[in-house]
Amino acid sequence: MTNTFTRHRRLRKNSAMRALVRETHLHVDDFIYPIFITEGENQKNPVPSMPGVFQFSLDRVKEELDEVVSLGIKSVILFGVPDDADKDECGTGAFHTHGIIQRGIRFVKEHYPELLVVADTCLCEYTSHGHCGIVENGAVLNDESLELLVKTAVSQAEAGADIIAPSNMMDGFVTAIREGLDEAGYLDIPIMSYAVKYSSAFYGPFRDAANSAPQFGDRKAYQMDYANRLEALREAESDVAEGADFLIVKPALAFLDIIRDVKNNFNLPLVAYNVSGEYAMVKAAAANGWIDERGIVMETLVGMKRAGVDLIITYHAKDAARWIKETN
Repeated sequence: MTNTFTRHRRLRKNSAMRALVRETHLHVDDFIYPIFITEGENQKNPVPSMPGVFQFSLDRVKEELDEVVSLGIKSVILFGVPDDADKDECGTGAFHTHGIIQRGIRFVKEHYPELLVVADTCLCEYTSHGHCGIVENGAVLNDESLELLVKTAVSQAEAGADIIAPSNMMDGFVTAIREGLDEAGYLDIPIMSYAVKYSSAFYGPFRDAANSAPQFGDRKAYQMDYANRLEALREAESDVAEGADFLIVKPALAFLDIIRDVKNNFNLPLVAYNVSGEYAMVKAAAANGWIDERGIVMETLVGMKRAGVDLIITYHAKDAARWIKETN
């Protein structure tokens, strides 16, 4: 019989051959692990919609950080969870010198100087109304909110943050924060911009974890419409021009096409945020025995890398780090 077809299976016949020709690789260094730091003492509060995720008080967060370091994860992103009584209309707790996020950053840098600390820079966890800026007559004001975001970024840099990650989606937030950091002497602190952040139903569990759900309305006037593709390129282009050092696409799974578009058009390090709803769905299905959790998680994370991301913010980071070590 004359071969008239290509034998692609030659490169799949065993695990060694598949490993030899594998195109996309996932490394522990790719992960940024989210940690929620709350007020109080002796607090390790489970997030019901996110199994395995907790809010930690500063006196308990060391147990989480010890595990992160032992697994070889080198980067964390910190979210502050202030007391409701400390929230106000302007979110002043976000930029207070002794705010929960500032204390958290100082704690991590003091005890784990080798860890890279990314600071989420937003106001929604700290405002009484739960929106990402100043609200007037039911609308979130753009330019007035920028001033508070700059204060927040500078306070986080002063506390020792290695990277500022603004997630608010106000127009001009990158240029405002860049100017603010530079004027304060933090010229070398990079900005990891949530450049492409869609208004998404996948954020629900995070709002439980960070206690940051809006008290009225929604965020569709400043976060992106999930039906839009070209708008993502306009948003990313603006942030690049304004001085962003990294670009984030959020969420990840329903937006892999956007990740590839951004990768093809810009040469900055690209980050996917594998968000809370994506995590919760996997955990719920695994708990019911419907899926192979390890297989699904690894396939999903590799898919994000294959789509073009360099880094992944993911709640699966600890589990994935263990599985990668077992494989190696």
